[in-house]
Amino acid sequence: MSVRLKLRDIAFFERPVQFARPFRFGAITINATPQLFVRAEIEVEGRGTAVGASAELLVPKWFDKRPELSPAQTVDELRRSLEIARGLYLARTGFQTAFDLHASCIGAQIATCAKENIPGLAAAYGPAEIDKAILDALLRAIGTSFFEGMAANIAGIDARLSPDLSERDIRTFLAGRVPLARVAIRHTVGLDDVVEGEGGIADPRENTGARFFKLKLSGDPAADAARLARIGKQLDTLGRDYKVTLDANEQYADLAALQALMDGLNRDAALRPIAARLLYVEQPMPRDITRRTPLGALGTRGFIIDEADDSYDAFPAARALGYRGISSKSCKGLYKSIINATRVAKWSAQGEAFFITGEDLTCQAGLAVQQDLALGAFIGVTHAERNGHHYVDGFGETPIAEAQAFAAAHPDLYADARRGIRLSIHDGDLLTGSLHCAGFASSVHPDWSALRPLAQPRSQEQLA
Repeated sequence: MSVRLKLRDIAFFERPVQFARPFRFGAITINATPQLFVRAEIEVEGRGTAVGASAELLVPKWFDKRPELSPAQTVDELRRSLEIARGLYLARTGFQTAFDLHASCIGAQIATCAKENIPGLAAAYGPAEIDKAILDALLRAIGTSFFEGMAANIAGIDARLSPDLSERDIRTFLAGRVPLARVAIRHTVGLDDVVEGEGGIADPRENTGARFFKLKLSGDPAADAARLARIGKQLDTLGRDYKVTLDANEQYADLAALQALMDGLNRDAALRPIAARLLYVEQPMPRDITRRTPLGALGTRGFIIDEADDSYDAFPAARALGYRGISSKSCKGLYKSIINATRVAKWSAQGEAFFITGEDLTCQAGLAVQQDLALGAFIGVTHAERNGHHYVDGFGETPIAEAQAFAAAHPDLYADARRGIRLSIHDGDLLTGSLHCAGFASSVHPDWSALRPLAQPRSQEQLA
């Protein structure tokens, strides 16, 4: 049921986002960062024109963690990635499917960004955001939901970027999807977050009934073990079953340091509450070391790649090194998430257990969280990191009328908590019912008049 379209325009906007509390992961602490908004206008063959939108934070020092770069420089890399992608996409002037457009541009995008010293993960950001906006417009033009449209492969996803899969693998996976009605939140505990007492991990006002927790690691095995022991004590006071994941954000220097942490989890009684409930460990080592280091016996614990997922062949390569899973993030590309979820289904059917997870550092209330939630619900992610509602004060600096419009259109996802409209969590879960609407998981768009144009990337001299 793939439908052809012609791209007519792409516009970028941004809005400042001030964090309600500092968020420290890896070597950086974030207190504020802009949120990107994309507006795409398309012409659908035989259906007229339509406008679509997407949104995502411009997060510093995640897509590119090189120490010689400032946080501002890494944000400007993302702005440049968007500009390069816009030029490549608009140069394609004929009618084609949404996936044709993506597949015909992604190679040139990576190559052009590489010439400007922009790594693959940051290079993919531009196409990822444009693709979501185009898909939103396409679904609106056809008058169908993300779930129905993707099951029918409205975007025309094929295997040209994933030769390890067949066209039949992809079609079978898409057609068989039954979207989840509920997705559990996974509550993130940043490295600067309070552990004990009021405002701590066991405070119900903070964890909002979560049964899953994502615990950030610093890369120091002894310090991480001590902190995990403290967290485990607090989680054991919740009075309910819980599961945890660990995320090192590339901070473990090598396999020896990682082995030291895992030895502690295996042997230290103080870490038993964490070790007994550990689901997986996310991206422990730097992406370049990850790509050349087999996990060996460590692989039995369940490791996934995240920052090392910068290409369509990253997951098969990681599998060969002992990794069992991979993260899905809208900011890395929805088509890649679907391809990787197809791989999980195919590989697991062959007798080994593989999995795909939901990690959403860049999602905020409104368009961004809804689109990522829908993607996860479609591919079968049963619990997802939802730190956006925790670190930002509701809709942040979004105009009240815009926040109210989202709440009115999606009453199962938002509620007025007397401190403004916030994400509504039901016994630790988010509901997906209202995401079954025409378009990519949203009945409304941002107030374009309240946004400012995307800032121009600054030169190295200006940043200095």
